Amino acid sequence: EIIARHGVPVSIISDRDSYFTSRFWKLLHKALGTQLDLSIAYHPEIDGQSERTIQTLEDMLRACAMDFGGN
Repeated sequence: EIIARHGVPVSIISDRDSYFTSRFWKLLHKALGTQLDLSIAYHPEIDGQSERTIQTLEDMLRACAMDFGGN
């Protein structure tokens, strides 16, 4: 529903977890036209930025769910 309402993200910032560097995710990003920006390994400033972004998104999703009567 979020993608339907707001569109596909232009870019996604992630750490270098193997989950996000797998062939599946690379092909998915290519198909969607999304740019995957991986943080530099052992770079705490960028890792912190990623974590703050994730926390912000979680808070926003939680607020949306509450607005629509979800859990």
